[in-house]
Amino acid sequence: MPPTSFPVQVLLGVYLGLLTGIIPALVAWGLGFLFKYFTGVTIPGFGVVVLALAIAGVNGGLVALVDPNIANSVNETALLVGIIVILMLSMYAHAKGDAMGASMPKRLSLRQLTDRTISTDVVELVGGKGQVRVTVSGDVADMEGYPALPADLRASIGEFSETFPAHLPLVELESLVTARLRTEFDLSDATVRLDEQGRATVAAAPPVGSVSKRVPTGKRAVSLSGLVPTGLARGDEVTVVTDGGEYRGTVVAASSSADSSGSPDAADPTLDSDAATDSGTDETTSAPTPASTSPTTTGGVGRVTVALDRADATAALGSDLRRLVVRSRGTRREFELVSLLRRAGRRFRRLTVREGSALDGRSLREATVRDEYGVAVLAVRAAGGWSVAPSGRVRPVAGDDLIVVGTYDDLSRFVEEVGA
Repeated sequence: MPPTSFPVQVLLGVYLGLLTGIIPALVAWGLGFLFKYFTGVTIPGFGVVVLALAIAGVNGGLVALVDPNIANSVNETALLVGIIVILMLSMYAHAKGDAMGASMPKRLSLRQLTDRTISTDVVELVGGKGQVRVTVSGDVADMEGYPALPADLRASIGEFSETFPAHLPLVELESLVTARLRTEFDLSDATVRLDEQGRATVAAAPPVGSVSKRVPTGKRAVSLSGLVPTGLARGDEVTVVTDGGEYRGTVVAASSSADSSGSPDAADPTLDSDAATDSGTDETTSAPTPASTSPTTTGGVGRVTVALDRADATAALGSDLRRLVVRSRGTRREFELVSLLRRAGRRFRRLTVREGSALDGRSLREATVRDEYGVAVLAVRAAGGWSVAPSGRVRPVAGDDLIVVGTYDDLSRFVEEVGA
């Protein structure tokens, strides 16, 4: 058979290489992926290509390049080009398999596979974004170990209705609803279970604190009625201006009413009782109307309880509130940081290192926490106390607490693999 031209030999070699290199390339990809995924070890490329050529049946690997039967054959150019094509396919497939094994999560949890989201039937488009209205379904249950909920508080929680982002998994959405309920109704604790229709099953514990427990030592609480600014909350530093003078104090309770009658909402009778007892003076009030359970006032005529020095409290009792001035505390930089992180899709999580986990007894650098899990460790609490912004040499052990930041998915995987 007369030899064919060189271009034809090259094309024939490419054809033979592609035809016979598919199976070796798949084997090379599988070996690269499996070794990297399960052991973290990268197979040397030389071993992969030798095996690929052996599988292709060309005289047992790279020896084919110098085999006299190939070098002296009529189609030697085609065979050599075919071998080179098989080499290239195998090395490329091995590199891709190795990269996929390094990037794929090391463990797919049942929680990740079964994450539920809100049904599209109840999603409302507001401003181009999907939202769901969460309502309380059924009776609000009491939490074991806490006092029973008062009837009015139970009814108020049962009427709760608020919109939330619809794209979140139900697990994260339940956390948001729980935090909103605890904030809005000042609950000691709460649990929420959501279904795909946005209906919440709630169990809650009533507030266990009182005004007397929030009044600092050496202070006395005084309740005054008058115009209350919007957004006033417990802990705000205020200046109380009355017809008898000006007094500086801290808000321990506040309520307001925006009704048309103009009558103020009286504070909770229990809270007024605490305030009167703590100041050593009895106060009589008119029949109280239900107070707002919001953590901040809505503005208008209302009632505020302020912790004052003993001498100021005595002078302020019986005075008329003329003006309430809220003093600025400046900007809290840590809150700005949290807000920026949340807007960037990051979350905080606190966890305890589990015994036998990948982090137990290993330094942060050895565990490659940032590269392996995509999270950053902000603080570590060991026997000696908290270590903020720990170095890579810090070596947590089982029982130590960590505060980490990352995306919701990265934090969930990190907690499942490392947390107790």
